[in-house]
Amino acid sequence: MLDPKLLRTKLDEVALQLSRRELNIDKDWFASQEKQRRHLQAATENLQSQRNRNSKLIAQAKSSGQDTTVMLEEMGKIANELKACETKLDDLKSEIHTWMLELPNIPHHSVPEGTTDKDNIEVRKWGDCPGFDFEVLDHVDIGERLGGLDFKRAAKVVGSRFVTMHGQVARLHRALIQFMLDVHISEHGYKEVYVPYIANEQSLTCTGQLPKFEEDVFRLHTSDLRYLIPTAEVPVTNLWRDYIAKEEDLPVKYVCHTPCFRSEAGSYGKDTRGMIRQHQFEKVELVQLVKPESSWRALDELTQHAEVILQKLQLPYRVVTLCTGDLGFASAKTYDIEVWLPSRKGYCEISSCSNFLDFQARRLKARWKNTATRKTELLHTLNGSALAVGRTLVAIMENNQDQYARVRIPEALQPYMNGLEVISRE
Repeated sequence: MLDPKLLRTKLDEVALQLSRRELNIDKDWFASQEKQRRHLQAATENLQSQRNRNSKLIAQAKSSGQDTTVMLEEMGKIANELKACETKLDDLKSEIHTWMLELPNIPHHSVPEGTTDKDNIEVRKWGDCPGFDFEVLDHVDIGERLGGLDFKRAAKVVGSRFVTMHGQVARLHRALIQFMLDVHISEHGYKEVYVPYIANEQSLTCTGQLPKFEEDVFRLHTSDLRYLIPTAEVPVTNLWRDYIAKEEDLPVKYVCHTPCFRSEAGSYGKDTRGMIRQHQFEKVELVQLVKPESSWRALDELTQHAEVILQKLQLPYRVVTLCTGDLGFASAKTYDIEVWLPSRKGYCEISSCSNFLDFQARRLKARWKNTATRKTELLHTLNGSALAVGRTLVAIMENNQDQYARVRIPEALQPYMNGLEVISRE
């Protein structure tokens, strides 16, 4: 959530910055509501002062034996007026709060202008894209020839956009998870955390998925509002909701593996073949909570940590800066890492690494105690996939295929596969 003080004092500037996202906010509505809020706030405080002053006068009158009937009647009128005024103020504040929940974060000044992913800016590339002297297969055909991927059986169980994995392909998928966790823990200093795969409404609101993107998540049929998590970002970041960190405990760095569940609303007809865009998939997620002055350095660090996984797996990739039109709702700046897929003759997103500044922390009330100023301040939150496991599996299968649809296992993963070097049909 944006800082309400920023909207109150620099409304025109906020509107200008949000227009970079192709969003035109109703400045007149907010200004009118804010004017009414200030009026009700002043009236409420005035009535509270009258109530407190009259309470003292009544107490003094009673102690001196005076008749307080008239004073009590007046007190009753003030109480009724105060209650009505407080109700109006609470309703107005709630209306403004709901409106503010729909406002995305302000893009950082370094975020390039643009409307679609075609306007994203390439930052760097790594690795050489492989060449093949045979007809390249995509991961679906490779997986079916190996007997390792079965989309038809999964469809019988639940429906489209799910997969079952078998044999060594399933083992390779599991090996990737363990490999990623081990690297981030032992080499990058993250603390592993295990979290629930279900989150309540407040949790998804705090990280920005609700109310804007309710159609993108799976809601459970329970008496209260609960959802399958779309990413580990939701439960991990919410571990710090309503919490004040000690300065010496920062930065906080978590790594977490979870399944993720997304309805993929609005993506009909896009990436429907194979494992690229599924309703259920696995991710290893990195989450950091840091001091405000450290967040931009942390974004570069976190992005590099995700890149290390691809480098160790010898998978060619590129890093792009998302433009204003492609930026996520809560993000101030995002780097996407895109891995090379031979079947597409192009790159495919495998990680998004974002700095949210204090946008999420304001909703979370996630704070830290600044020992220099002795003041409590909002933390900055960041996260990134490191990596999306299914898409990493896809990249390995396609980049490491041979003419017989066998798959060479990257050297870094062979210890996790009991020394196996090549996956062939069992």
